[in-house]
Amino acid sequence: MAITGIDTELAKSYLERGQLVAIPTETVYGLAGNALDQQAVLSIFEVKNRPSFDPLIVHIDSFEKLEGVVADMQEQARLLAEAFWPGPLTLLLPKNPDIPDLVTSGLDTVAVRVPNHPLTLALLGSLDFPLAAPSANPFGYISPTQAKHVETQLGDKIPYILDGGEAGVGIESTIIGFPEGMPLVYRLGGLAIEEIEKVIGPVQYLPHSTSNPQAPGMLKSHYAPRKPFQLQEKVDQATLSSDAPTGYLLFDKYLDEVPIEYQRVLSPEGNLLQAAHNLFSYLRELDAMDVQEIRAEMVPDTGLGRAINDRLRRAAAH
Repeated sequence: MAITGIDTELAKSYLERGQLVAIPTETVYGLAGNALDQQAVLSIFEVKNRPSFDPLIVHIDSFEKLEGVVADMQEQARLLAEAFWPGPLTLLLPKNPDIPDLVTSGLDTVAVRVPNHPLTLALLGSLDFPLAAPSANPFGYISPTQAKHVETQLGDKIPYILDGGEAGVGIESTIIGFPEGMPLVYRLGGLAIEEIEKVIGPVQYLPHSTSNPQAPGMLKSHYAPRKPFQLQEKVDQATLSSDAPTGYLLFDKYLDEVPIEYQRVLSPEGNLLQAAHNLFSYLRELDAMDVQEIRAEMVPDTGLGRAINDRLRRAAAH
């Protein structure tokens, strides 16, 4: 099993030898390897059982290191980086030829971000190469927000898990690119569109794709529990399952008709930040219960609610 700890020097030693390490970020835990080492990148795909047509995100610790990852950066991208890095924003930009095609799935753009976590920033600052790091879970399953989630799923496949505590944001980064100079959000995530628009004005966003994604995390079926999963606009008495037992993922209110142990409420206060933070952990808890299926309801489709609903829809697509 993997060693779990806070030793960035030990994590560095594994990465420098071409091995993989789980790293904490403010969004979710990542499965990291040397982005310039094709064998290490291949190992990421193998350990996750991730299809090679789904590109990876490259992580750096500072704006100054962008030159080694991207070939060009337009003004809107620079403004967003200055406003939100470190943070849950990934920029999709023309790639530097030094970045292997395997990282970008053959695309001429690369996804890059500066994560907002002190341990991972310290680790990245000590390395002379960037890290490629998708979420540290088997492909298609619920993303990990704690070190123990990584240990349960991948602990027998990697040597080290850098334990940075529970992820603060709890859902993956927002990905934005600039095709033909126009800002386009490819993946809804931990930075709300409204915040982006305060910096660069109106943006468009895409629904997820089912194949040949242009950016990481665009596949239709993703983030899914193992149990059958149904998504409804609203769960109430009229839509309760007559079959026992069923787990329920609710937004802000418990159901009187269902035993409380079979319910998880994302935010009793109706706070979307809290709901995002709890989403993946609560899905895992319901998935581990002795229930036949899981039913979930949508959250208000505004701010971070858009990203939460995106994850719920894709979990249901599984």
